[in-house]
Amino acid sequence: MIPRRTFLLLALAACARGPQFRAYDGPEVTEVRVFKSERRMELWSGATRLRTYDIALGANPLGHKQQQGDSRTPEGEYRIDRRNPASAFHLSLGIDYPNAADVARAEAAGVDPGGDIFIHGTGSRSRFSRYRRGDWTDGCIAVTNRQIEEIYAMVRDGTRIVLTA
Repeated sequence: MIPRRTFLLLALAACARGPQFRAYDGPEVTEVRVFKSERRMELWSGATRLRTYDIALGANPLGHKQQQGDSRTPEGEYRIDRRNPASAFHLSLGIDYPNAADVARAEAAGVDPGGDIFIHGTGSRSRFSRYRRGDWTDGCIAVTNRQIEEIYAMVRDGTRIVLTA
C-alpha cells in the first residue's frame, strides 16, 4: 500500500504534467507545405511526403495576412523559429511572420503587420477542447492535439514552411 502522502504527491505530479512529448527518429523534415484553399498541411523530407494533416486556419482565410487582427493566415515562405511547450493550444511551433516584405507592406499601409503566427493544437481549455470544424484561429494553423504532438516531435526550428493560397 502506498502511503497517503506519497500517493498525493504522485497524483499532484501527474496533474501538473504537461503535454505528451513524442520521440521521432525518422527522416528529417526539410519542408512544411500549407495549402490554404485545400485546408491541408504536408511534412516533406526532400522529395518524399511524410505526413498529411487536415487543418483549420484564420477565421478570415482568403488572401495574405495584411495586418494585426485581420484573422488571416499568411502566404509565402517562412521558417519555424520557436517552440512553445506551454501553449494554451497544447503545443505550438512559431512561424517567423512577419518577414521584411510583410513589415514594409504594413508600414506603407500605416498598419501593424501583426505576428505570433503558430502551428498549434486545440488546447485543453473548455473552449478549445474539441477539434472545431471550419476556420476559427486568429491567423494560425490548427490541428488536433494528437497531431501537434507528432508535428512538434518531427519539425525542427529552422525548417522552411511554405504557405500558398
